[in-house]
Amino acid sequence: MFTGIIEGLGHLAARETIGGDVRFTFHVGSLPFDNVQLGESIAINGVCLTVTAFDAQTFQADASTETLGLTTLGQLADGAVINLERAMRPTDRLGGHLVSGHVDGLGQVLSIHDDARAQRWRFAAPAGLRRYIAKKGSICVDGVSLTVNEVDEQGFEVALIPHTVAHTAFSSTAVGSAVNLEIDLVARYVERLLGEGARA
Repeated sequence: MFTGIIEGLGHLAARETIGGDVRFTFHVGSLPFDNVQLGESIAINGVCLTVTAFDAQTFQADASTETLGLTTLGQLADGAVINLERAMRPTDRLGGHLVSGHVDGLGQVLSIHDDARAQRWRFAAPAGLRRYIAKKGSICVDGVSLTVNEVDEQGFEVALIPHTVAHTAFSSTAVGSAVNLEIDLVARYVERLLGEGARA
């Protein structure tokens, strides 16, 4: 599990195609990387991947064709800036919201506008996900926990404070870019429970 609070910015260092899958090498950049262990989970732009090898500055992780097809990882350019978060520990503060690292779908940046010192970002979201997005609810965009300001027939809007822009990959994200979306876990389980209740 993750919190959606980005711990560091890294970049894609290399990729290798192996039997149809891809092995990525990521440079950890500013991510605190002490006591990393083989098999631990790290979220890359909101996608939970498993560390399969590492050294002092990089780690490797494999991505299946399923992951490549359903997330933006397959589109990452060499050197692309990435949001990084290591899996939370039981003693960590939950600064954002509970995030699984399992992407529900792809969105797109529709517009970016200054709003005093902050920025307002509008994202398109697939119709199948918009039902789970609520005003003042939480959503995870490229691994960043955000509060939804508005929801419309295309998608949703959020406000990014200067700190968020400066310390995430949003600083290098342009209008038209694809983004990974993960809906709030609570919405997913509420629907499941209501569905089970209707069939009972």
